[in-house]
Amino acid sequence: MASRADERAEPADLRRAADRRTRWPSNGAVLLWLVGLTVLILALDVLTGAGVRLGGLLAFLPAFAAAFCTVPQTTFTACWATATVALSLIYQPHHRSDAAVAVLVTAVFGVLSVLGCRYRIRHENELLRLRSTATAMQRSILRPLPLLTGQVLMDGVYEPLQEDKLVGGDIYDLAASPYGTRVLIGDVQGKGLAAIGVAFAVIGSFREAAHREATLTGLVEALEDAVVRHNAVAAETDEPERFVTALVLGIDTTPGVEVVNCGHPRPCLIGPGMPLSVPLGDADLPLGLHSLAPGPRSVDRFDFPAGTTLLLCTDGLTEARSPDGALFPLEERLAAGARPTAAGRLAQSPHDLAQSLYDESRGFAAGLQQDDIAILTLRRTDPAGPRDAVRSARGISRRSPDPSP
Repeated sequence: MASRADERAEPADLRRAADRRTRWPSNGAVLLWLVGLTVLILALDVLTGAGVRLGGLLAFLPAFAAAFCTVPQTTFTACWATATVALSLIYQPHHRSDAAVAVLVTAVFGVLSVLGCRYRIRHENELLRLRSTATAMQRSILRPLPLLTGQVLMDGVYEPLQEDKLVGGDIYDLAASPYGTRVLIGDVQGKGLAAIGVAFAVIGSFREAAHREATLTGLVEALEDAVVRHNAVAAETDEPERFVTALVLGIDTTPGVEVVNCGHPRPCLIGPGMPLSVPLGDADLPLGLHSLAPGPRSVDRFDFPAGTTLLLCTDGLTEARSPDGALFPLEERLAAGARPTAAGRLAQSPHDLAQSLYDESRGFAAGLQQDDIAILTLRRTDPAGPRDAVRSARGISRRSPDPSP
């Protein structure tokens, strides 16, 4: 059973993510389970008069315990089963030879079950440590929200996937460049450490090229080159090549926003009396696949007026499915959250909107998270008081440390 010291050593979010794996049954539950099954088997033995059946059934109890219990609990189950079968030598002396064989079989099964339980727990602990490392690496490249520039306040919810396939590759970033604010949201194909490696390459390239490239297409070309170079190195080690869907936006003091869509879900513009889905042209190919495109990447433009909220998300939200296979109705939920109050403002703050979408998608999917989920909200900031915009968006006290980068 996991010790309390080990539990304190693990980050709280990782313990919650692995809770289903490390929540062992209590000793009382195991004892109750053993007593109940033993009584049932004894009752069957009395009713049928088949002495061999007693040992035959109890021999499998340690195997069941090995699949769900700790090593001490499995050891106790093996001893219990062996001792119960051995007692049949006393109460059923006329079946002594059969009982002796049953004792031997039960003891052997018990030893094998304890060894199997030790292997299972060691394997789960290795997976947990690997997930912990992968998640720490993933979080180290994504700055905590909210993020602030002179033009934009970015807030939202980011929840990485922590399952058998480790973590996914959702990425986001915000950069205040000489050419305005540059925004990136993307999703690396696949999961695991290899996907995080591509995420490192894209994020690093974005943070450097956002200040160097004067045009948005130049910035996207730099990201494309980063993915291509990473795939070339991966091919040398026989790792699969990967692509990245992404949205790259350029926002300055003008009402218009430039965007290059590299195969990513479209943004949504939320405001009283405004359409939800931003009308864009056909999406370009994802990063890493542009060599297959017939022409250069195109730049779309749309208005992003003050007082509205721009929503960006990954397919962990748009492709969340209910148990019956239905897709999460994002636009329907956005329409409900975009209803203005009597004062003409949105009923929810940008952060509350992102959080409610995340909560609703988890409820819609019956609590099953199938992929990384990144939900970002962007609002234009007041140049006279951008720091107050951060505080008002998250309810941060003026005495608390400033969260802006």
